[in-house]
Amino acid sequence: MDLSGATWLARGLLMGFAIAAPVGPIGVLCIRRSLAEGWLTGFLTGLGAATADGFYGGVAAFGLTAISGVLVAEQGAIRVMGGLLLCYLGARTLLAKPALEAASARRGRGLLGAYATTVGLTLTNPATIISFAAVFAGLGLASAAGSAVAAPGLLTLGVLLGSACWWLLLSGGVSLLRSRLTTGALRWVNRLSGVVLLGFGVVALVSGIMSR
Repeated sequence: MDLSGATWLARGLLMGFAIAAPVGPIGVLCIRRSLAEGWLTGFLTGLGAATADGFYGGVAAFGLTAISGVLVAEQGAIRVMGGLLLCYLGARTLLAKPALEAASARRGRGLLGAYATTVGLTLTNPATIISFAAVFAGLGLASAAGSAVAAPGLLTLGVLLGSACWWLLLSGGVSLLRSRLTTGALRWVNRLSGVVLLGFGVVALVSGIMSR
């Protein structure tokens, strides 16, 4: 199938957006950070996930079977690490006091931390690469993506940009609600977010231990 570069990029955008959109632990974390610390911290939280999505999308698009094989083979241990990180973030969120006002600016270290934690957290879910591989195969892109460098490169770029677009929309939309929420409401946001993150962490731990 002979597709133009714009078509490969557009399909990557759609796939990246669609895979990022379902609200999971990263979505909860992005929402909570957007409310507590402002849209930039929330967006960088999501951008970390988009970076990891782009990496896994690239592995699937370029057909790097050696890397994907190791990730899938070690997914039990990787999920355990991810579960521990989720439990830590959940407990920290559950006990956090709500900020009285959103931070207008963050130090570089704080912004880098928001980005780095979600890169690591998203990379601890090797099943993402299976999702991309399945989507590529289902759309008939697998054989074409492996035939040239340009096609998988554009797919990977599209996945990264599509995922980033979703996180920009989510963090921006949530931050608009910040001024309408009281301290009591934010406290309940922290509690609910903490419980959800802890739940995701426990599930990841159990699934990781069971798969080893």
